[in-house]
Amino acid sequence: MNTTKIALVTGANKGIGKEIARQLGQAGFTVLVGSRDLARGELAVKELVAEGIDAIRIQLEVTDEKSVRSAAEWIETAYGRLDVLVNNAAIIPAGDDAVSEVGIGVLREAFETNVLGLVSVTQAMLPLLSRAERARVVNMSTSLASFAQVGDPESRMSTVLTLGYNSSKAAVNMVTVMLANELRGTGILVNAADPGNCATDMGGWDAARTPEEGAAVAVRLATLGPDGPTGEVYAEEGRLLW
Repeated sequence: MNTTKIALVTGANKGIGKEIARQLGQAGFTVLVGSRDLARGELAVKELVAEGIDAIRIQLEVTDEKSVRSAAEWIETAYGRLDVLVNNAAIIPAGDDAVSEVGIGVLREAFETNVLGLVSVTQAMLPLLSRAERARVVNMSTSLASFAQVGDPESRMSTVLTLGYNSSKAAVNMVTVMLANELRGTGILVNAADPGNCATDMGGWDAARTPEEGAAVAVRLATLGPDGPTGEVYAEEGRLLW
């Protein structure tokens, strides 16, 4: 029986997702690098393998139900279980804007990937997670989903006008809490991670935090012990008020 823990990270071909995969690999996991683009996924895997990490490319487009099902079937055949799921894949769609300006199609695009895609992947992987001894689910969130911070006119978060991203990530927080409630007592812990604004394609390359710093909180939540929290949102400084 293979005792190495198996982790799937969606959107792991670059940025914070790749760094989460790297850190989980360094912790001894076999890491499944989820990527909708096969070529980019292969490049990421080559980089990780060259560092001594047991990384495997898996094609996964979270908005494509057939792709999601195929990924779950492949994991079932190859490993029979899944120990960690990190729902990292997300977008800030072009044209995301203030409530009075944003196009409905832009909102739909944000929710399609950030919420519906996340739920689709989670549903497909739950049977595999249930076979692990102590499975963990980590959903990537953001301070921009915090009602406490965005609602504070003194906070920088109140000035970021991306309704699609902010509101879809707020929905991710609710998915996190509801799934945690549903799975209480099963040994599966479900939490959300706020990596902060990191120097990536999404965060902007002038951001103060590195992908390595941003990934750390997600990795901590992915490796919680049996007495760890569930149904919470955490940033580097601790539990996030949202």
